[in-house]
Amino acid sequence: MRLSNYLFFTTQCEPALAFYAACGLGNVTEIMRHGEPGMPLRNPALRGKIMHAKFEGPGICFYASDNDDAEPMRGSAHILMMDDQEATTDLFVRLADGGTITTPLGIQPWGDYYGKLTDRFGVQWMLNCAMVGRV
Repeated sequence: MRLSNYLFFTTQCEPALAFYAACGLGNVTEIMRHGEPGMPLRNPALRGKIMHAKFEGPGICFYASDNDDAEPMRGSAHILMMDDQEATTDLFVRLADGGTITTPLGIQPWGDYYGKLTDRFGVQWMLNCAMVGRV
């Protein structure tokens, strides 16, 4: 068994996945579009939009699609467990571009380097870099 997130967008799935790829998280490894041969099309406005995509990178796997009945993203976040403070800072800055930082990166009471943000597509991200044994 493996748990993976599924992100639902209304029309911004493709730009969101391109943004995550540009941030260095990975790449789209599978894609199907609404209205392609053999694929259903219940809403003509979704023609050509992403019906199902798989996004993978080192230690990352999630799915995403455009849906006309998608609800705003809330109540869930991707948490990336990092092991390099500089890489954590770099990725946090890239993901935060055009988004909102809700917890600035910093050493937290539990001793780790952590920050939280909502990206420009409404997806929440938490980055945590364990600082055990580091100065």
